[in-house]
Amino acid sequence: MQFPLLSGLKSPADLKKIPIEDLPKLAAEMRHAICDQVSQSGGHLAPNLGVVELTIALHYVFDFSCDRLLFDVGHQCYPHKLITGRFPLLKALRTEEGMAGFPEPRESGYDLFSVGHAGTSISTAVGMARGDLLSGESYDRDNPQGRRVVALVGDASIVNGVAMEGLNNAGTLKRQFLVVLNDNGMSIAKPQGAVAQYFGHLRINPLFTELKQHAKNVLRHVPGGGLVGDAYRRAGDLTKVMLADDSWFEKFGLLTVGPVDGHDIPTLIRFLNEAKDFDRPMVLHVKTVKGKGYDFAESDATTFHSPKPFVVSDHGVKLKSSGRSFTAAFADALYDVMKRDDRVVAATAAMPDGTGVAKVMSEFPDRTWDTGICESHAMDMMAGLAKTGLKPFFAVYSTFLQRAFDQAFQEVALQGLPVRLCLDRAGLVGGDGAVHHGFCDVSILKVLPDAVLMAALDEPSLRASLDFMRTCDQGLSAVRYPRDSVSDRFTDSPCPPFERGKARPLITHDNPDIAILAYGTPALSAADAIDLLSEHAYIVDLYDARFAKPVDIELVRSLIERGIPIVTIEDHSVQGGFGSCVIEAANDAGLDTRGIHRLGLPDRWIYQGSRAGQLAQAGLDPASVARTVRSILDASPGTGEPGRIRTKPLQRTPSP
Repeated sequence: MQFPLLSGLKSPADLKKIPIEDLPKLAAEMRHAICDQVSQSGGHLAPNLGVVELTIALHYVFDFSCDRLLFDVGHQCYPHKLITGRFPLLKALRTEEGMAGFPEPRESGYDLFSVGHAGTSISTAVGMARGDLLSGESYDRDNPQGRRVVALVGDASIVNGVAMEGLNNAGTLKRQFLVVLNDNGMSIAKPQGAVAQYFGHLRINPLFTELKQHAKNVLRHVPGGGLVGDAYRRAGDLTKVMLADDSWFEKFGLLTVGPVDGHDIPTLIRFLNEAKDFDRPMVLHVKTVKGKGYDFAESDATTFHSPKPFVVSDHGVKLKSSGRSFTAAFADALYDVMKRDDRVVAATAAMPDGTGVAKVMSEFPDRTWDTGICESHAMDMMAGLAKTGLKPFFAVYSTFLQRAFDQAFQEVALQGLPVRLCLDRAGLVGGDGAVHHGFCDVSILKVLPDAVLMAALDEPSLRASLDFMRTCDQGLSAVRYPRDSVSDRFTDSPCPPFERGKARPLITHDNPDIAILAYGTPALSAADAIDLLSEHAYIVDLYDARFAKPVDIELVRSLIERGIPIVTIEDHSVQGGFGSCVIEAANDAGLDTRGIHRLGLPDRWIYQGSRAGQLAQAGLDPASVARTVRSILDASPGTGEPGRIRTKPLQRTPSP
């Protein structure tokens, strides 16, 4: 398909040259381009399809080369990126060479923050609004060329605690400040909670009908004037029509208008032209359809929120398979645990499909909950459930765990309550990039006394870890696993049960040159590296460490006392991660730690790309691991002199 309008957009200035009556044609081109690319590469589809007209209208009215546009979560930014001249980057979406799937300041000055977590846009917008006031750069009637501020937030994000705090502070601003509430009745899944129900009752108000009567009705509810009365006197005609009667945003000090049709470009432009000069904080409530323009995305917006590559044919839409995922394996394992133990309960924070909890929600509706995008609340709720004697499992992406660290500390660990954390998307996540990498869960949880931290190697070990956690009643426990397919590399042998602080031998010899202690799936890269090293007669042991806390100190002691160097490997920051846990445990035991070498994520950001490519960047692919092991063995400790290379045949003994 040709894209005559879209291909001509080098900047938003080009958008403003297009007649308003032609903008629906541009919207159609943008939708087609986005859907075509996501079908090939995967990515966020339905959220972007739903905001095409809204994004066009915002850029048509505001000048975001000067004005501020803050995104919440950011997975609805593709139309914004196309308007700001990044159409050529779309063909390499979510790769190193192409467009990031979230706002990315490295790409363009139109992206103010690299953002992938919910609830943040209002607070960062308030900060920029205050900063512009202090520098004299903010818009007002005396400075019409000054900067305006717009925060775009979804109906699921607005209930996040940080968003509420931002709203509370935004109401104190004495300047232009616009919050655009994109209300599509969806989060990643169906929104949860009382606020979602409130939005669900609202309907789009008719435009330009019964203007005087509507104004009268509004003012009748504001004795003596008040916020709405003052706003009414300041507002233009269209704003007067759309003033919302008794909106709960008014309790925060923000005038509310709408809901308006988020797919009606002329009306959006007319309203935004009034709203951009309004000198008080305002909320524009916009109703949109998630997945707009494609029946399969509209009817199943959850599946097509962030789908894998897919094929559209006369027979329907089929997602391309990449093997059985850890998420699917977890869903089945959790189902089995809940079926065997009726005291097990589970929750997720707006990710029922993404974490696999959807399966148990349908089977055990009274013992499972989706709290919405409220990780802090979910963690505290888990603590309350544990206090009643139940066995709560909280499935959450590793990247979102830190949003609930305070609760993990205060309400869970400090109380000694057995809350179980199931950390999906741990480590490098591929196309979502730095905003979603789960790189710090070990470092933040290991400081909690009595915490038990684990990693799963494959599906059998994931099942074994959940079974261990089910009976782990001494405090917080956690298991991490990646956004990847499960491997059958070590499934020929039975998976032994998890024993607190005990590693599992995978490849062992009588007299190895070196031993690798792997935390989770990096054991698979290590095993492939050992195959490469065996061709050169290096003899390497491999252990599935299983636990970062407590470390298998007896294994570490045995290796150190036998003079066998140790390499730790993990898909986690090398700072404060599993390798650090091993060194700290060895030091506490009075052992010589000079022979311990750490492999993990480097102290720098790794941006979007394939997971395999990211592992190579981090030096965690088989070839890199093999090079590291050779460099250790080929140099004597402390001298840099070549060491002895074994030439005896490689002999493997079966793992216990």
